[in-house]
Amino acid sequence: MTQDQIILFALFIAVFGLLLWGRFRYDLVAFGALMLGVVLGVVPTEAAFSGFGHPATLIVALVLVVSAGLVRSGAVYLITRTLVDSSRALGAHIAIMGGVGGVLSAFMNNVAALALLMPVDIQTARKAGRAPGLTLMPLSFATILGGMATLIGTPPNIIIASIRAESLGESFRMFDFAPVGGITALVGLAFVALVGWRLIPQAAASTSDSAMDDAAYVAELTVPADAKQVGQRLDQLADEAEKAGVVILGLVRGGERLQGKRRDMVIEPLDALVLQATPQALDEFRAALSLRFAEPKREKYLFDESEGVSKIEVVVPQDARIAGSSARAVGLNWRRRSILLGISRKGGTVEGQVRRERIRAGDILLLLVPEGEEAEVVEWLGCLPLAERGLSVTQDSKTWLAIGMFGAAVAAASFGLIYLPVALGLVVVGYVLTRIVPISEVYTHIEWPVVVLLGSMIPLGSALETSGGTELIAGALVGLTEGLPAWAILTVLMVVTMTLSDVLNNTATAIVAAPVGIRMAQSLDVNPDPFLMAVAVAASCAFLTPIGHKNNTLILGPGGYRFGDYWRMGLPLEILVVAVSVPAILVFWPL
Repeated sequence: MTQDQIILFALFIAVFGLLLWGRFRYDLVAFGALMLGVVLGVVPTEAAFSGFGHPATLIVALVLVVSAGLVRSGAVYLITRTLVDSSRALGAHIAIMGGVGGVLSAFMNNVAALALLMPVDIQTARKAGRAPGLTLMPLSFATILGGMATLIGTPPNIIIASIRAESLGESFRMFDFAPVGGITALVGLAFVALVGWRLIPQAAASTSDSAMDDAAYVAELTVPADAKQVGQRLDQLADEAEKAGVVILGLVRGGERLQGKRRDMVIEPLDALVLQATPQALDEFRAALSLRFAEPKREKYLFDESEGVSKIEVVVPQDARIAGSSARAVGLNWRRRSILLGISRKGGTVEGQVRRERIRAGDILLLLVPEGEEAEVVEWLGCLPLAERGLSVTQDSKTWLAIGMFGAAVAAASFGLIYLPVALGLVVVGYVLTRIVPISEVYTHIEWPVVVLLGSMIPLGSALETSGGTELIAGALVGLTEGLPAWAILTVLMVVTMTLSDVLNNTATAIVAAPVGIRMAQSLDVNPDPFLMAVAVAASCAFLTPIGHKNNTLILGPGGYRFGDYWRMGLPLEILVVAVSVPAILVFWPL
């Protein structure tokens, strides 16, 4: 080995060791290794930051913003509210949620797809009276599997397509991953829904999700004059309310609260429905029925001059301006262009109209405020903000606009009419111009540690390849499998890559394993594409631990899982993935 190869291997071993240790965050580890590589002369100075402008890095960042736009536009509620039913049998629920998660994660970042569906799954578990640990792991695995079907579904696919473009002159296209990834995902989803969930330990299946409980607010939503609900009885909204997890308490008409015991009351224009719900359930119910936050005059104050709207939660201390008064009395709407949407009161009831209700110390208020003025409104009220919980206001009137822009971009990129990063960039610009994603939130939706990880690892990976390091690894693997047929060597590469992905970040695994796959194919004088597909599948399928994939980490606390719970369903699933994907690769990408 040359001196450069020794240094680079030492850097990679150090990176992998520190990632396994977990004492330092992965982006700092990767960036530190990059800086050390530059200082030691193994990474050229002019290429030190080339990874930050790499197409793979840009695509990952843009996909996260696009995913946020699809969430804010209500595109996901459109799907989930028609498919999710708490009365279904557990296996059927897992199959449907897994199918929805798999499809969504094929067209948006799979971490975003899980973050989107996890509250829905937890809420459904509550309604059904079962522990969320029974369904969260299957949902996580389903979103990981679904991401393998397209170029943008998971970072390893994006990285491998970029490495192919650099090494072989042409990138993989949007749906080149679909034949192998799609078949593997379908078989994996079937296993998860029919068998896998039965392997989850009983301890997780009986764990409470009290940590995920949200405050339930008494809130009001206004029925527009032209709404289809006008003329309907109150009890006709019961099905939609149950789906969203909302309790209908009554009506406000002409400023007077009418209690909801008479379910035959007929809804009139500009009535306000009095509801009890969590912020997420309230937003889902509003989007499903196209209700308004308030009557037109009050909404006008909020929306006319605002770039966007934020939803925030605040606690009322004893000396707050609003304590002992009401939102109407302090002029919250006309003075601060804000709306009091709901009140959560522990140990008490909210009996009057929300905006006329006298606020007590200790109440939690759910507010709609102009984008960028959150701190000013909270300070003016004299309240204390709750910890940020990622609450957003669904732009339900722009659902089809968001879907249309995204669909057009995917179609254009798939047919080669436009470069994928440019297509996604145009979608982001479109979402900002149409206020689907407020401009102030664009950068907050980008997961910067992942960007730093990619930007740092790509130059290190390139240096390893340039120095001949990947050729050495490939030669060692070929030597160990000498005498075996090419398909067996392909299988060994998959197993090694999958094992690495279970203990390391899947992005880092793909960066290292993809060039090795190309070198192995070249040494065997066979087509490198099957080896790249094997790496793509293996790098994505990290099911044995909570650290191999971020989705598995996200469900660790809410599902009540322990570190050793994952392999019970994950190990047979990984074996099944290898058994299904290797023949599929040989059929669709012949050696």
